[in-house]
This record gives sequence, structure tokens and C-alpha cells, in this order.
Amino acid sequence: MAHPKKIVLLGHFGVGKTSLIRRFVESQFSEDYLVTVGVHVKKKEISIDGNNITLVIWDIEGNTSIDKARKSYLLGTSGFIYVFDISRPETFESLETEMKYLQDNFENVPVEIVGNKKDKFGEAVSEEFFKTQRFENCTFTSAKEGDNVEDAFEQLTRKMLAI
Repeated sequence: MAHPKKIVLLGHFGVGKTSLIRRFVESQFSEDYLVTVGVHVKKKEISIDGNNITLVIWDIEGNTSIDKARKSYLLGTSGFIYVFDISRPETFESLETEMKYLQDNFENVPVEIVGNKKDKFGEAVSEEFFKTQRFENCTFTSAKEGDNVEDAFEQLTRKMLAI
């Protein structure tokens, strides 16, 4: 029997939260931008180190700050994926503040920080910019190309299992 674990994706509007979920759950990508209103929930069963887990993935509407998200969406969360867009600095300027908020309000809930749209490295921004201590714990993904998407969800799941 698979153990359910709730994951909530957080981040600004348009950073690719829905695209990451679609790539992970359905192995699909679409260039069409779909605004998430409220919350959409998807499930995917995975197996890690002999543990069968049902990931219940909450795709909540984007906000400029986590504290603006509906508290009811965050209750009972086993793990967070905080997503920013590598080509839009406003989506990661408050990264430290957002991580502090999660730590203060969800003390024992692991977080995976994801810099999405890595396919834009070299085009919109230098990869070197993200090789600083500030971003050392980030996973860089491309929902468009599928790079590191599975890794991000698996890394978070491993963190959740370790608690």
C-alpha cells in the first residue's frame, strides 16, 4: 500500500509550477500559459528505496509572497517545492525571506528550491550567476525539456521520508 504525502508547489505567477507538475505526472509540456485559479490537485505513485508513496501534488495559484497563499492550502503539507524562474529576478529576490517564513511556520516540513526554465541559461541569464552560495541548494529544472524534473520531486520525497 502506498503512503500518501502532500506536496505543495509555491512561487510567483508564471514560474512554471503547473508545467513542472504536468511534466512530472503526465510527461507532457505545453507552451500555452494556463493561470491556476485556486488549487489543482494531481497524484502520482512513485517508489523510492522500497517505499511506495502516493504524491498528492497541490498546484496553488501564484503569489508574490507565500504569506499571501491561503493557509488552508498549506495545512497538512509533507513537503514544499518553491519554484522561481531563472529569467525573472523578481521571482527569486525574496528567496531568503520566503525560506525563513516556511521555516518559522512549517518547522519540520522539508523544502526543495527549484530554479525552473534552465533551458534559458545563456539566452536570458548567465548560468554563472546562479553558482553562488545563495543558490547552492537549488535544483535547476526545465519543464520544457524535462531536465531534472523527476530529480526535484524525488529529492523532496527522500527528505520527507527521512523525517
